[in-house]
Amino acid sequence: MIDLQIEEFKATDENKAMVLLVDDQAMIGEAVRRGLASETNIDFHFCADPHQAIEQAVRLKPTVILQDLVMPGLDGLTLVRDYRNHPATKDIPIIVLSTKEDPLVKSAAFSAGANDYLVKLPDTIELVARIRYHSRSYQTLLQRDEAYRALRVSQQQLLDTNLVLQRLMNSDGLTGLSNRRHFDEYLELEWRRALRDQTQLSLLMIDVDYFKSFNDSFGHLDGDEALRRVADAIRDSCSRSTDLPARYGGEEFALVLPNTSPGGARLVAEKLRQSITALKIPHISPSEGAHLTVSIGLSTQVPQAGSHCRQLISAADKGLYQAKHNGRNQVGISD
Repeated sequence: MIDLQIEEFKATDENKAMVLLVDDQAMIGEAVRRGLASETNIDFHFCADPHQAIEQAVRLKPTVILQDLVMPGLDGLTLVRDYRNHPATKDIPIIVLSTKEDPLVKSAAFSAGANDYLVKLPDTIELVARIRYHSRSYQTLLQRDEAYRALRVSQQQLLDTNLVLQRLMNSDGLTGLSNRRHFDEYLELEWRRALRDQTQLSLLMIDVDYFKSFNDSFGHLDGDEALRRVADAIRDSCSRSTDLPARYGGEEFALVLPNTSPGGARLVAEKLRQSITALKIPHISPSEGAHLTVSIGLSTQVPQAGSHCRQLISAADKGLYQAKHNGRNQVGISD
């Protein structure tokens, strides 16, 4: 029961009309105040100085402004335009109060931005009805705008969450590089692009030398840390946003280099090999006092009709086999 009463109070409070009357005649202000005094949920405020009207409106945040048209020192229509030009009052409903029913004056009032027109002093029943109507309309507008803002925030949060999830889906958990699934998708995409544009596409297949021996000697935790450091070096070797470093599987990595010539790919591969050697990660293979190294296979192709990106992987794998067969810690190039 108490909860129901609280909800009723909230609903009532939300529908309260906040009225600001701007009129230089105190007797008009008092007459309107008395007319509204018995009305529930209408909060009345009076401003006798039109030069303070904007300031009062910004402070009070009325849901309806009653605006006299004829006041000393400031034309009522000018004040209506000022309301409409101020960001805090531009949407507040304005009911213009005039001493006569003049179509030209009424037209000018609406052109200036008024929402309604009444001859003062209006009948209390009519005044209350118009106040409630315009106040509800304005509150509905505010609620709609707030709902739109909340929706935009929610959509942005959903977009951010989806981007995070997408990155997680595309990333290898250990190294943070792209995972095998994302690598396959990206390579196929770039292969089709290179086929369409008839541009060169290069691929590096990178394998950590004697990694099983490293794990056996130093343990899997050190092995994981070594893979992370190798992955960081591969990531750092990428100079363009289109270059894609990936963990291909186990201790094997890949680097997709779109629109890259054999010479350019060879330069990237050699710099990468040297940077990993420079990490000086201790190893016992091929002999005591050695450091961790990588072997790299390289292939560059211009895709032809009917071909598949598996051909590029197969060719880079052949280059990697050559590098390992010839002694490791080197770059092998497949024709």
